Amino acid sequence: MRVVVTGGAGFIGSHLTDAFLARGDDVTAVDDLSAGRPGRLDDRVSVHKVSVTDAAGLAEVVGSVRPELICHLAAQIDVRASVAHPAADGQTNVIGTINVLEAARMAGARVVLCSTGGALYGRDAPIPSLEDVLPLPESPYGIAKHCAEQYVGLYNRLHETSHSVLRLANVYGPRQDPSGESGVVPIFCSQFLTGVRPTIFGDGTQTRDYVYVGDAVAAFLAATDTRRPGTWNIGTGSEVSVLELARVIGEVTGKPADPIFAPARAGELKRSALAVERAGRDLGWRPKTALARGVRAVCDWIGAGAPDRAVV
Repeated sequence: MRVVVTGGAGFIGSHLTDAFLARGDDVTAVDDLSAGRPGRLDDRVSVHKVSVTDAAGLAEVVGSVRPELICHLAAQIDVRASVAHPAADGQTNVIGTINVLEAARMAGARVVLCSTGGALYGRDAPIPSLEDVLPLPESPYGIAKHCAEQYVGLYNRLHETSHSVLRLANVYGPRQDPSGESGVVPIFCSQFLTGVRPTIFGDGTQTRDYVYVGDAVAAFLAATDTRRPGTWNIGTGSEVSVLELARVIGEVTGKPADPIFAPARAGELKRSALAVERAGRDLGWRPKTALARGVRAVCDWIGAGAPDRAVV
């Protein structure tokens, strides 16, 4: 199968390209390389430096490749950046998605959209949150992702396509930048390993649902093989507080946590976890990687020098 992965040189996208290659698929990565790195990609992947906000450039690539599938992972993912610059966030996450859907329509390709679970449901959602809960996002990022999902549904109704949506929890694993502004697991792992006291924003009781990147990639493959429209949560169903995460990392590294506390950040939820029963029923998918095991993989990767081509 011919597959295009937008954001293919990114953390999750590069692992996904590896998984498609392992199945024998022909893979093309589309990435503006603002955060993605070509070094993460296998030499067999064709890389095009194009932003999804460039409708003409994207259409040209997709038109030349003629993929059967587009996995759309390219996005602005920083909640704080979306609060500071909501128009730029909407340009990437809404207009970019429309451009992908239009390119896919012209090529006759199916789309699997990488959306968010944690930022979508809002502060009043039951925990763990079901796909049927009314989204009430607390940030421009969540709003934009919800809007992108609505366009996916519209195209399914308007053009009789079978696009689908995966609402990811907090994905972590090797290749996630430990020096970045997001991705608390590799950031904490790096700080613990180097003796730097981790900074916790808020009181540390805020929770997230941490799902290992290998499990997230398996969900994309399952959605690809199912070939049906739908929206599925991809997480573990379990809440983990920041304090608990720090404790687990401390146990894995053998270095007890001694965090610094800072004020909570605007736009971030107090609690988040995703119900994943629907993905189990419809896709045959379930998370397999325990948090401590995933944290160990991240620590081993950082200890090895954080190579771009780390394997999960």
